[in-house]
Amino acid sequence: MLAFTALALQVRTTAVNAAADPRAEMAAAIGRIGAQLAGSKAWLGPDLRLVVLPEYVLTGFPMRESFAEWRERAALDPTGPEYKALGEVAARNEVFLCVNAYERDEHFPELYFQASVILSPAGETVLRYRRLHSMFTPTPYDVWERYLELYGLDGVLPVARTEIGNLAVLASEEILMPELARALALRGAEVFCHPTSEASSPELTPKAIARRARAVENLAYVVSANTGGLAGIAIPGDSTNGGSELIDHEGRVLARAGAGESLVAAAELDVAAVRRARRRPGMGNLLSRVKTGLWAEEYARHDGERPGGLAAGARDRAWFRARQAEIIERLHGFGQ
Repeated sequence: MLAFTALALQVRTTAVNAAADPRAEMAAAIGRIGAQLAGSKAWLGPDLRLVVLPEYVLTGFPMRESFAEWRERAALDPTGPEYKALGEVAARNEVFLCVNAYERDEHFPELYFQASVILSPAGETVLRYRRLHSMFTPTPYDVWERYLELYGLDGVLPVARTEIGNLAVLASEEILMPELARALALRGAEVFCHPTSEASSPELTPKAIARRARAVENLAYVVSANTGGLAGIAIPGDSTNGGSELIDHEGRVLARAGAGESLVAAAELDVAAVRRARRRPGMGNLLSRVKTGLWAEEYARHDGERPGGLAAGARDRAWFRARQAEIIERLHGFGQ
């Protein structure tokens, strides 16, 4: 089935930073998501096959918590009850379900990662992607050598080949990183799931512009789910509220939600059309015109963020800021 309905389900996020029982809050969030997804399926019809949820929809994000505190309070176990319950939601509704959450890894006991997981209509995990670009959250690149030993490059840049097409994930601000989307597209990705929790505006934001660019550059769909409001922390709740949208491979907005919890960001995706476009010679086939050898050589000349920064263990937030300042100085010096 290469033509199907996709939904960026815009739901409210309740932060667990000050929750007395964070796991109970997560269970309640999954229950609410399950009910809203079932209602959305009934409204949109049986062709609904892909649902993307907002970024860190079960927990919100860490504020001043240490790695150890947030890992204990908010990080999920890959085989834990939260993923099991979400898998049941996917199975009951016969959809591929993309969820973004903070996640533990037994091989890195002092850290956590921000993971995006796609669950199949059978309730099984068909993709697990750990975010590679984050200001304050550990990434696989921070423990690069060991991570590659464990999971290989296919585990770093996964693409799920499914009956509805080839799915990949760009998490939140990673929509601003063209290299990541391009690498996933070269690996076959046709639909980018984009869980996000971002400042919304009636004007085009940087991320909204980037969604259109990534779609056009890679001849791919983008299904972007933003938060429908944020509760539980001292940030105005409607700051991240609205604008979930679906973009086609020519950069056209297929559907866009306003504010609040919403199923409005839903549309039909025709993956067969993407495949035809990718096989058609012409100026618009940008994916086929990439000079990969040239850019590999040029990128190798620049000393940006170095791998393995957390190989020795956890750091505090000040370390991340200091690392970025050091990178800026190195890159600035190279261009003089």
